Amino acid sequence: MPAQYSPAQVEERLYEHWVSAGLFRADAGSDKPPFCIVIPPPNVTGSLHIGHALDHTIQDSLIRRKRMQGYEALWLPGMDHAGIATQNVVERQLAAEGLSRHDLGREKFIERVWQWKAESGGKILGQMRRLGDSVDWTRERFTMDEGLSRAVVTIFKRLFDDDLIYRAERIINWCPRCLTALSDIEVEHSDDEGELISIRYSDEVVVATTRAETMLGDTAVAVHPDDERYQHLIGTEVELPLTGRRIPIVADAHVDPSFGTGMVKVTPAHDPNDFEIGQRHGLPSLTVMDERGVITVRGPFEGLDRYEARPAIVEALREEGRIVSEKRPYVHAVGHCSRCGTTVEPRLSLQWFVRTEPLAQAAGDAVRGGRVKIEPQELAKRYFAWVDNMHDWCISRQLWWGHRIPVWYGPNGEVVCVGPDEEPPGTVEQGWRQDEDVLDTWFSSGLWPFSTLGWPDQTTDLAKFYPTSVLVTGYDILFFWVARMMMFGLYAMNGEQPFNVVALHGMVRDQHGKKMSKSFGNVVDPLDWIERFGADATRFTLARGANPGSDVPVSEEWAQGSRNFCNKLWNATRYALLSGATVEGDLPPASELGSVDRWILSRLQHVTAQVDEYFDAYEFAKVCDTLYHFAWDDVADWYIELTKPILNSGDAEAAARTRRVLGHVLDQLLRLLHPVLPFVTEELWQALTAPASQPAGVHSIVVAAWPAADPAYVDEAAEAELAALQRVVTEVRRFRSDQGLKPGQRVNARLAGLNGLAGHEPLIRSLARLDAPGDAFAATATLQVGGGVVVELDTRGSIDVAAERARLEKDRAAAEKEAAQCRAKLDNPAFVGKAPEQVVGKIRGRLAAAEAELERLSRQLDTLAGV
Repeated sequence: MPAQYSPAQVEERLYEHWVSAGLFRADAGSDKPPFCIVIPPPNVTGSLHIGHALDHTIQDSLIRRKRMQGYEALWLPGMDHAGIATQNVVERQLAAEGLSRHDLGREKFIERVWQWKAESGGKILGQMRRLGDSVDWTRERFTMDEGLSRAVVTIFKRLFDDDLIYRAERIINWCPRCLTALSDIEVEHSDDEGELISIRYSDEVVVATTRAETMLGDTAVAVHPDDERYQHLIGTEVELPLTGRRIPIVADAHVDPSFGTGMVKVTPAHDPNDFEIGQRHGLPSLTVMDERGVITVRGPFEGLDRYEARPAIVEALREEGRIVSEKRPYVHAVGHCSRCGTTVEPRLSLQWFVRTEPLAQAAGDAVRGGRVKIEPQELAKRYFAWVDNMHDWCISRQLWWGHRIPVWYGPNGEVVCVGPDEEPPGTVEQGWRQDEDVLDTWFSSGLWPFSTLGWPDQTTDLAKFYPTSVLVTGYDILFFWVARMMMFGLYAMNGEQPFNVVALHGMVRDQHGKKMSKSFGNVVDPLDWIERFGADATRFTLARGANPGSDVPVSEEWAQGSRNFCNKLWNATRYALLSGATVEGDLPPASELGSVDRWILSRLQHVTAQVDEYFDAYEFAKVCDTLYHFAWDDVADWYIELTKPILNSGDAEAAARTRRVLGHVLDQLLRLLHPVLPFVTEELWQALTAPASQPAGVHSIVVAAWPAADPAYVDEAAEAELAALQRVVTEVRRFRSDQGLKPGQRVNARLAGLNGLAGHEPLIRSLARLDAPGDAFAATATLQVGGGVVVELDTRGSIDVAAERARLEKDRAAAEKEAAQCRAKLDNPAFVGKAPEQVVGKIRGRLAAAEAELERLSRQLDTLAGV
């Protein structure tokens, strides 16, 4: 076994072995209980980012544990076709060749996209292997593959026939660059600097707007029906500046009387709220911009881009004396296309929609009724706030890459929806044409939990693994993706939910809690961490910060610490193997073991039970923290050191029992750690366990049995006994450190009052580097450890008393100065009364720390007084 752990020499080799041995493959025909996770499909254009790494680490930890627990565990991989992103990639390639998609035509362009996917798409799948994802690669799916495409057409047809899909003119998010409608999740909002212009329509009518160009499409001015200031204006008309049109003044409860003048301009074709007002009052909707954001109204502004038209219109209004005020900069929330960054334009457009009310009602009821559990439960309120107020969902996109809407239009106005096994109603020559739009990517990914298992066919996979066990995803897409899967799953599967649990995690942030951003320079590339620290260290760093629903702070320093933890495991196991640790034979009963072995086995049972409890509650941070401290503190720092005197005692039977216990503890510890640290635990477990002793089949920790706590080895008395021993050793070590003694330097000491620890005196002396007192022994320091234990030490000749006293006096003077400065501030009423509470609290904390330091230094100086 090498002296040091090198992830680069282990990870790829082990992963290929796992895959080739079929260890990740699930058997739908087995009689094991099922456990299934479908991976949130990453975009075919994407690379593994830190959010993916967190999400996949959590899923892999769950699936690996369930596999070891004897479940038929399926983690199903796949990718999303990412309509807008993928089309943009290929269009940029064509642009570099001096071509556009229109030069190729629809059919040839789609062929080009498939060619790109085959050559360059799916890079993330290889990166998932590097992270250690134990997915069943034989079941890999793609949202545009034949089976999933059939599922999309099938559910569209059913929804259409049930009048849950319709076509209508509505306000949608529109990207003037990508020339397509966008879903809410494809719009990113940011606080941008703009302008707020107040415009006088008449002596009594003043409105404010951030988009002056849209006034050309105003068809009303609205006031609140209870606003006494404007009661006399309701039902009258006002002339719209620059147009000569007269528009009505209407009363609508949407208007906030306290905002601005309490009057709002109503542009139904270019604002979602205005559209609703327009619908309530029967107002016309005038479109004043084309799909590229260019003004189409006849007159002096026709042909201007929206950003050219805005200042031109303001200047024209200024010339007429219509401008009341101008505020610049005016910071307000602005939506941007997540793919290209273009400012999104609300636009009235003829699109396809899902009628969400009955579907959303079912999705809400599934959680309210307890069939689906959201973890953490407090985030269920956000879920209800979304599904209980959901608007109809725009599902059509003006793209070529995606699932084309299966609706045909006839020469006499016929509209026919064609199912997956049906022929089109007619030919192009007969005047029939298919809808040009494709479906929103989220439409197909909403089918993911059941379409990937073979639906609409009744497959063995669907029967075995649906509903899936748990969905792991970030809380940021709870409203978008999770709600859509719930709606479609309940609808398609006759009321059966797509998953039993939704386990939500937060976003990865830096160690200061700041959002990761290229502009901040704090973005972490998980592939870089894998290269430098190993996949296990990367996974452990992420999992150790993962509390349900909470954001996950990470730093490079913590990744280094995780790498050190892997090295600690490696060194501990290597020592154990060199010392003869074994898993051969039965574990001796507790009655035959000494207190040291009984202590570590008892601690193991408690840790095993705690880890199970935390895993079941999705408390991954607590899982990692519990195992970290057990491995580092209990096993490596204490138990291994405690075994050395036993193994070297000359008592062959006692040594053999301890070697068996040491092997068992490491075996169980590695199994408990395996879900989070798959590579290093496999390599160490292979070295620790002998294949010849295993049942027939593949020898791997991947399929080893998950540990179960055994009450027969719980020993509270042994834990109390060893806790007392640890207190003695810790206090002596602390004293030695305070006195500046070198770690290996031995000191003469007399131990008294050991009582129940008397049998451990050799261990205490070994661990604390204490020699027996000789004839010339003279105690220069006395430690009252607790429990009646007294340790007298002879430090003569071990330290330079004068130099040590001078150092301590210097430290005490610094502590006194710090305490005096803090007291002066806290005694000042002006400071305490005016300073923020957190600042005052910080000063109080500094004072407490300084006083504790003074007490410690005084004790040390008192100890030196007798030397």
